[in-house]
Order: sequence, then C-alpha cells, then structure tokens
Amino acid sequence: MTSQRPSGSRAAQAGTGPRSRVARRLSSVRRAQWIGWGGVGLGVLAFYIALPPLLLRTPLPSLVLAFAGAAAGVAAIRAGERRLGWGAVAAAVVGAAGAVAATLSGEANLERVVVWSALGAAMLRFATPLTFAALGGVVSERSGVVNIGLEGMMLVGAFFGIWGADVTGSWVGGLAVAMAAGGLLALVHAVFAVTLRADQIVSGVALNILALGLTGYLFLDIYGADGTPGGIAEVPDISLPIGWIPVVGGTLERLNLLVWLGLLSVFITWLVIFRTALGLRLRSVGENPRAAETVGISVYRTRYLAVVTSGMLAATGGAFLSIGFVHSFSQNMTAGRGYIALAAVIFGRWRPGGALAAALLFGFSSALAQRLPDFYPSAATLLQALPYVLTLIAVAGVIGRSTPPAADGVSYKRG
Repeated sequence: MTSQRPSGSRAAQAGTGPRSRVARRLSSVRRAQWIGWGGVGLGVLAFYIALPPLLLRTPLPSLVLAFAGAAAGVAAIRAGERRLGWGAVAAAVVGAAGAVAATLSGEANLERVVVWSALGAAMLRFATPLTFAALGGVVSERSGVVNIGLEGMMLVGAFFGIWGADVTGSWVGGLAVAMAAGGLLALVHAVFAVTLRADQIVSGVALNILALGLTGYLFLDIYGADGTPGGIAEVPDISLPIGWIPVVGGTLERLNLLVWLGLLSVFITWLVIFRTALGLRLRSVGENPRAAETVGISVYRTRYLAVVTSGMLAATGGAFLSIGFVHSFSQNMTAGRGYIALAAVIFGRWRPGGALAAALLFGFSSALAQRLPDFYPSAATLLQALPYVLTLIAVAGVIGRSTPPAADGVSYKRG
C-alpha cells in the first residue's frame, strides 16, 4: 500500500508552483524596499555626521557613506524598486553635497544654525497649520470633493480667529468663531460642488479670491491702518518638565496647545476614517457613490458633512497662525499655505498619517529656511522660497504614482 503524499502538485512541493513564485516575488520586492530605505538612511547619515553635535571636519567619511547609499539605490533600481532607488540616489547626492558644504563652513555658524531642539520645535510650529488644513483636505477628498479652497478657509480662520478673540476676550471664543467662519465658507463650496455640480476646482479658486478680498476689507474696516491691537487673548503654551531629555526634551518642552491638538487630530481622523462605520460610509461615497446610494447612504449629506468639516479644520489651522503663532493678523497672512496643505494631501496619499509626514517635511524646510540666511545673508529672500520649491519637487515625485479616491472630483447626480 503506497503512502499518501500531502495535497498539492509536485511543482508546488518543489517550490516552483505559482504560489512559490508569488512568495519569492514578494520577498524580492521587500528586500529591494529595505535596500532602498537603507540607501536613503546612508545619505541622511552622510550629512548628519558633518553637523552638530558630531561635527566631523573632513568630508571623507561622509563621501564613503554617500557612495554606499548611492550603490544601495542602484541595487534597488535594478531589483525593480525604482522610486525608492532613485530616492536613495538623490539622498546620497544631497547628503554628500551638504556634508562638503558643512565641512567648509565655520563651526560657529553651524552651531548657531543647526540647533536640533530649536529646529524641531520650529518644525512643529510651522507644520501645525498645514496639518489641520491637510486633514481637512483628506476628509473632503475621501468623500469625493476636491477642496482647492483650503487657502481661503485658512485665511478666513486666521482673521475671524483674532477678531473673535478680540470680541469675546477669550481664545476659545476666537477659535469657535474661526471654525464657524471656515465651516460657513466650506458650506458655500459644498452648495456649488455637490448640489449645483459646478466645477470643483473653479469653485475652490473663487472662494480663495473671495476670502482674500473679504478678510482684507474687514481688516481695514475694523482695525484700520494700525492693525490688530495688542493684548488679544492667545492660545496658551503647554510646558512639560522634560527639558533634560536630549533633543526631544528641548523640542517638546514648550509648545502651543494647538500643536498638541493638531497631532491628536491626526490620530482621531485616522480612527474615524478607517475604524468606524462613519468612515466606511465616507470612503464608500468617495469610491463609488452610486453603490453607496443603493445601500441607503446619502451621498449628498455625507459630502456636505465632509466639506464643512474640512473647512472647520482648515480654519483651525488659520486660527493657529493668528492667535497661536504670530499673535496678530495681516492681509494674506496664509501666503499659500493652503496650497501646500493640498500638496501634503497628495504627497500623503490621502491618509492622515501621510499628510502629517508631508506637513512635517514642509515645516522642517520652513524652519531651515528661517535659519539658513545666517550662512548667506544676501540670499535671504531666495531661501524663503525653499518650502514652495520642495512642495513642487515632492508633488512631482508622487503625481501619477498615488491613486486618489475613485470618485474624487466627480460630481454625482441622483438617478
């Protein structure tokens, strides 16, 4: 009597079946990804060792690390991981160039500019308004409505935040007024984009222009040429007794309350979108509104709620600028941050965590641009464009490679 073999073909048992080939392919892809990320890490390390506190004064170790990073990138490209591979090569080139520039610079300049705790705190401050606005963009686009009007909603939030704080005598009142104003402007966008099925890009741009004119007029009409008065209630800072922890302690020791609320909002948004029934309805409307309607989900109501929530989040980011960061208002003070937040949505692949990572990247570039003029005072104005240049590069790198919700930007009409 012959013994029974385990089920499955001989090819599968020998490791040559379809499942084995798929497993080997997945293993190869993961290995290529690890090699690519390793190359990126080597490029970053090549730059880091030439900066404080290490301050190696010879570029040779950095060049060796950069060469290894570039080699890892080439290996990842040959293994089929082109995006991470080219990223590793770029990181190696930038790391080598930065290390050479750092070794040629004076130690005093480096120690004055590269203070990691100060850079980290500034990064979080610059990233917070982008984080709130980007979360608003994620919520809106997950429902299928493109919200180009994030810039205008931030600007409205900035003005009405400080006006509300001035009138009510409380930063809580200012924040509430800002969110209400942002939600109202978003409601206008929802009427045009959802009910009237107008072009969502045109509607958003029109709202940005409206917000710029409206806030400018109200600002001059209420406060005149003297600007906002002093003594307006400000969002308080939160102090933590962690200053003794290297780098992290100095970064997190004293931050504005809205910075912490922004980080918390990222987790709450992720939880709602991906772990609740409400989030499932939101995503279904953004992917296939017709199918969502057939199972009893109101597409119009869901999109209205998403767009209004988007406006309230963006306005919170604008209010942080006026009553949490700058402590005043000036015309067009958002200066394109709404568009950067929209880029963060795309760069973050329409996910809250990715949007936060992109906002932190742009925030760090803004913090760095604020300090780099100490090296090159004559190029101070040019260096202020660094965050916007980085935005263009980042979006160009992911455009066409990231997939938005299937119904994003597509008007829906009840059948």
